[in-house]
Amino acid sequence: MADFTEKDSDMRSATVTEGVDRAPHRSLFRAAGLDDEEIHQPLIGVANSWNEIVPGHVHLDELATHVKDGIREAGGTPLEFNTIAVDDGIAMGHEGMRSSLPSRETIADSVELMVNAHQFDGLVAMASCDKIVPGMLMAVARLDIPAIVVTGGHMAAGSFDDEPADLVTVFEGVSQHHEGEMSDDELYELECSACPGEGSCAGMFTANTMACVTEALGLSWTGCATSGATDTAKQEIAHKSGREILRLVEEDIRPSDLLTEEAFEDALRVDLALGGSTNTMLHVPAVAAEAGLDITLEDFENLAEETPHLAHMSPAGPWRMEHLRDDGGVPAVMAELEAEMHQDRETVDGITIGDRIENADKRGMVIQPRADPVHDGGSLAVLDGNLAPNGAVVKAGAMDESMHHFEGRARVFESQNAALEALDGGDIDPGDVIVIRYEGPRGGPGMPEMLEPTSKVSGSPRLSGEVALITDGRFSGGTRGAAIGHVSPEAASGGPIALVEEGDQILIDVEAGRLELDVPAATLRSRAESWSPPELDMSGVLEKYAAMATSAATGGVLEAPSLDGVEIQLPRE
Repeated sequence: MADFTEKDSDMRSATVTEGVDRAPHRSLFRAAGLDDEEIHQPLIGVANSWNEIVPGHVHLDELATHVKDGIREAGGTPLEFNTIAVDDGIAMGHEGMRSSLPSRETIADSVELMVNAHQFDGLVAMASCDKIVPGMLMAVARLDIPAIVVTGGHMAAGSFDDEPADLVTVFEGVSQHHEGEMSDDELYELECSACPGEGSCAGMFTANTMACVTEALGLSWTGCATSGATDTAKQEIAHKSGREILRLVEEDIRPSDLLTEEAFEDALRVDLALGGSTNTMLHVPAVAAEAGLDITLEDFENLAEETPHLAHMSPAGPWRMEHLRDDGGVPAVMAELEAEMHQDRETVDGITIGDRIENADKRGMVIQPRADPVHDGGSLAVLDGNLAPNGAVVKAGAMDESMHHFEGRARVFESQNAALEALDGGDIDPGDVIVIRYEGPRGGPGMPEMLEPTSKVSGSPRLSGEVALITDGRFSGGTRGAAIGHVSPEAASGGPIALVEEGDQILIDVEAGRLELDVPAATLRSRAESWSPPELDMSGVLEKYAAMATSAATGGVLEAPSLDGVEIQLPRE
């Protein structure tokens, strides 16, 4: 005789699999290939961001087989579904870059919708690249069901002229080519050798920074952040993660148990010690908000003052992710920060942060001793002043120290493309401060990255270390040099950056945390009287994003319109 109820009614998936009334639901599960045993086991969603476009994601279909094998081995039923994934490198330097940051919200929303629609008991989230990892983390925090994140791993560093190379090397090579420093054949050789295979870009850019943040938060397996895309260790971690999600489901260990204020503090310290991407100053606050916590630029600023920069990673230094892996990875970084780490925190692999530190295996020269850091502190810096009343950010650890105090004349551009034309035309000179505005979350819309203009500056022997760039847009994790982004409020919201005029003097003082426009307040008030926001020609997702996006200072998250004051609409008589 059939037994229509075989699963504990407390399990989420019992809603769609148990009882007489769920016969239609079970019929559909059978149509998808499940049998009785699989239907009545815990249902584990595997949110995969595999596609054939993004190098960091092309191998995730194969990696998912190891996750699913682990789930089955532990007595669960894996059900895989996909999200989108944008390749920021391919989207860079054209209108496609406006789609990148909004994709983070779409990823989080799509995972939430799939998990809630099908009432999964647990979730394994798989991602590698820039907006996909934070999008998955936002969904994990928002859903608050047992979850593990598997980051897909880095690609190996390429090689050019017997030196390590990566994607940023190619972007800077384009600048060298424009200035006659690199031939057509040399640029082609670099293009063909810098990115040798699958995985996220080889340096401490946004994807790998967020992988390290994820591991430091305790949401991914020990060693996950620095194991390479093609490493056998990555496959083993994927299998263990699939197996371990069943323990988290059984013990009802949720992200809210792990994503504490202490966890975010530890993760920020690891980020700062590694000299990570400025994009974490968008993504970490966004993830924290989903977890019900408030992480601000002030938190970054306070921790940066006391956290040493320990690893001179690309784009600022010579080391790539494979070198960090071989030097013990995130646990070895935490071991150098041991006194500040909250060692009693639990992690998804069933051990504490203290256990991870105790088991750390520091073997090389990438991670500097705390007593002899790359910099005493401030690998990321927050600036404010009359040009950025709500803050701006810079990767200070990737700047020439000579640029930490810099004053120059403003060269004002209303878009990234206009600035690129000036750079390509040789119209930027040493001592200039390039100002690119109307590229923020609303004004862009979509807050595009500026890797192309920053690479043209940093790759130019004439301009590198002599020119600053300021924008209300954002930067790639591969950016280096005096690149100050996230200026808030943005120009489209009436921020002072909208009032800068050609030739104004701008002062940058990283040590003092200042970004000042040397123009009298009365002059700015006069300019403001004639200012009006530009009209944006947009539709679809970008129109919706621009309408709801908050400031970069609060993570560029979406804020739904208020329903307060809604009244009954009576029919016409």
